[in-house]
Amino acid sequence: MHDISQYQEFFINYLENQSIDKEPKNLYEPITYILGLGGKRMRPVLTLMASEVFDADYKIALPAAMAVEVFHNFSLVHDDIMDDAPLRRGQVTVHEKWNINTGILSGDAMLILAYQYFEQYEPTVFRDLAKLFSKTALEVCEGQQWDVDFEERSNVTIPEYLKMIEYKTAVLVAAAMKMGAIVSKTSEKEADLIYDFGLNLGLAFQLQDDYLDAFGDPETFGKQVGGDIIENKKTYLYLKALEFSSDEKAAELRQLFGLQLEDNLEKIETAKAIFNESGASKATQEAIEMYTFKAFETLEKMDINVEKKNILRTFGENLMGRKV
Repeated sequence: MHDISQYQEFFINYLENQSIDKEPKNLYEPITYILGLGGKRMRPVLTLMASEVFDADYKIALPAAMAVEVFHNFSLVHDDIMDDAPLRRGQVTVHEKWNINTGILSGDAMLILAYQYFEQYEPTVFRDLAKLFSKTALEVCEGQQWDVDFEERSNVTIPEYLKMIEYKTAVLVAAAMKMGAIVSKTSEKEADLIYDFGLNLGLAFQLQDDYLDAFGDPETFGKQVGGDIIENKKTYLYLKALEFSSDEKAAELRQLFGLQLEDNLEKIETAKAIFNESGASKATQEAIEMYTFKAFETLEKMDINVEKKNILRTFGENLMGRKV
């Protein structure tokens, strides 16, 4: 097997050799733009890594990895429109650089392009990939809708929130890994286990993302810090703060998350102070650790050698300690 940086390099080389230079330019240029903004390429890396975990050559997994990355970026383009986000990976978002209509249409095209990459596989592998992909894509949409719904609700529960992030984020991480298993033609049992590994890792990743949205470094995070607070999103931090706070502080937080302000700096700082004082920040970090260790427990059930388990474990540990 290779290390993470090598998988990233393999995938970026493959990505750069994909030609999306077609007409009309206003449809395809935004696709090239968003795919070129970088990021850690976590999901396609997981697809490549999973294929070699099950003794296939990573090269056979490159089209599936590309499908995952194109789909992920499609969801980001549309999410950014819904959130009215100005930045993505430190750069102007597609709908800001072009316009909302272009963002919607280019995103739609990306969804179709993602499916086209499966056409490079034989019929049975194509069928299994497409079946998993369709299920996952629908779950991502369901998760996104719950995310939107929760902005208007004052009674969101922690189990509801965890289900939302499972669908919005974790299922795609899990599917990325299972696609590597599918193209390697491993057993259904092993494919399901690596899916579970990815699911728990994805939950840890999203909880870490929620934490960094409030407490990350603007220079390294790549997105607008405090964006979830501005959007009044009922994150794990927020829900734990309500659970742990006095009635007075909880009422203050609820009121704060009912405001739409021109200048949000004070709102962000007040919310962060409540997150810290209530113990919600610590509880969120503990939840990140718990889901990461649940992923590691799944590794022990897999019929792969110790070296491969250690590579997957190292990836999870690095994810838990990320700053971006």
